[in-house]
Amino acid sequence: MIIGLMSDSHDHVGHMRRAHAIFQERQAELIVHAGDMISPAALRLLQNIPLAAVFGNNDGEKYGLLHLFRERGWRLQGDYLELDVAGKRMAVYHGTVPAIRDALLACGRFQYVVSGHTHHPENRYFATTLALNPGTTHGFGGPATVMLLDTCHDGIDLIDL
Repeated sequence: MIIGLMSDSHDHVGHMRRAHAIFQERQAELIVHAGDMISPAALRLLQNIPLAAVFGNNDGEKYGLLHLFRERGWRLQGDYLELDVAGKRMAVYHGTVPAIRDALLACGRFQYVVSGHTHHPENRYFATTLALNPGTTHGFGGPATVMLLDTCHDGIDLIDL
């Protein structure tokens, strides 16, 4: 299964459009957003691929986001989300409190822990759990990036937007 990973898009319409095109081109079956979407504006560009997301510390238009997710049949799970992806367990947490993210990595229940917040990409193993941070889709503090995860091979592709 191919999963598009993004975080910290901060309403950047151009980068969301580019990320969506990449996810479609690479035939992603799911997009996971690790928070800081801000408002529904840029998310409206995402079509034809299911989206699962958590809130970040800067998501101001929560009611608007909830309405869009409900309207599109997407999944928005507050601050924390657990997913079963191709028979593997994934935890999604924005990363605002590093100790919570570290506990998710250390508990051994997940094959993947996806976070954001730092705006810096990460792809490393913590014991048997793959810690993934797609960086910032917006481009704050560094290049604008997204990730593609291939769950069949645990392959990761970090893509500059």
